[in-house]
Amino acid sequence: MDDLLAHRHRTDKTTVLAQPAWMVSLVYVALALLGAGAGWLVKILAEWLVGLPWAPMQGPATLLASVPEPWLTVGLLSAGTVLGLLVGFIAQYEELSAVVSAERITLTRKGKDQEFARDRIVQAFLDGRQLVLLGEDEGELAREACDLDGRRVADAFRAHGYAWVDEDPYKDDFRRWVPEAPGLPQGANALLKARAPLLEKKSSSTEELRELREELAGLGVVVRDEKRRQCWRLSRRRG
Repeated sequence: MDDLLAHRHRTDKTTVLAQPAWMVSLVYVALALLGAGAGWLVKILAEWLVGLPWAPMQGPATLLASVPEPWLTVGLLSAGTVLGLLVGFIAQYEELSAVVSAERITLTRKGKDQEFARDRIVQAFLDGRQLVLLGEDEGELAREACDLDGRRVADAFRAHGYAWVDEDPYKDDFRRWVPEAPGLPQGANALLKARAPLLEKKSSSTEELRELREELAGLGVVVRDEKRRQCWRLSRRRG
């Protein structure tokens, strides 16, 4: 999508993949305006509810309507704007950025860096909207949600000499997980069972899902999530 195109900044040694500054600014402005609009709607709704004695939330509506103007309008517009900017900050904080060089790949999300030396990365590709790095044991070094432009990501990896492929070379090896699935290493079914309810909850911690994925990787099990369902395959690594 055009509004999610990655920005690539080249130096002699690195390529930085991240949202362009103009796009980030545009998103912040749009969210600030939406937040201010929401604040205005709250004002209108509060005044409307006060005029309807039978309507719910009379207490909060009366309290808001009692604030004198222009402080009510200024306060609600300001609060809405700040909330919109906060949403924008959180969204940017959670987005993936990458620094690609001939020596290493550094992936950053939520202020945390993951660094992978060149000799550990055998192949890289996009699986839908996820960036995947494969290691020597056919396991996944990283699988991160990625809203960067796929063509630019591929160009950056290839420009620095990494083996970029158009699709997962092991996609046909994945099998849908069912409880007590045969062929899995000891302990893997328990970990997959623990992940299953987390995938059903939109509010689940991505860090907990990540930790369970890493434990499975230690057992030689690669996991791919498809519409809240788990698929798995084995790597050459065994715990």
